[in-house]
Amino acid sequence: MQITNDELIKKASSIVKPIEMRHGFTTADCGCALVTDKGNIYLGVSIDTPSSMGFCAEHSAIANMITNQEFKIAKIVAAEEDGTVLPPCGRCREFIYQISKDNLDTEVLISKNKSVRLRELLPFPWDEGL
Repeated sequence: MQITNDELIKKASSIVKPIEMRHGFTTADCGCALVTDKGNIYLGVSIDTPSSMGFCAEHSAIANMITNQEFKIAKIVAAEEDGTVLPPCGRCREFIYQISKDNLDTEVLISKNKSVRLRELLPFPWDEGL
């Protein structure tokens, strides 16, 4: 069974439960859902903290995936509670690639109706040519 983009977006937005933390920061205001090459789905939420010590929802979902000994991402999306899709930041793009070079072929949803391969968002990986 292949998951549709709409279903993946719903999974990502369903775990968004914003919580105000110390110092006025809000956490869990973005959710991520990813599908591995084996068809498993992993979820994660953002954790915002002062001094940039938090991390994006993609990092959380990828940590969940790695905990389960998987490394190749077939499709990934980050979304807000209302289903608005958020393209991955530069740090997340590089992080996805760092987990596996094969992830350059990951389908990344950048809006509800558009997806691209990670290689289009990260055309010049830092270790290219090494």
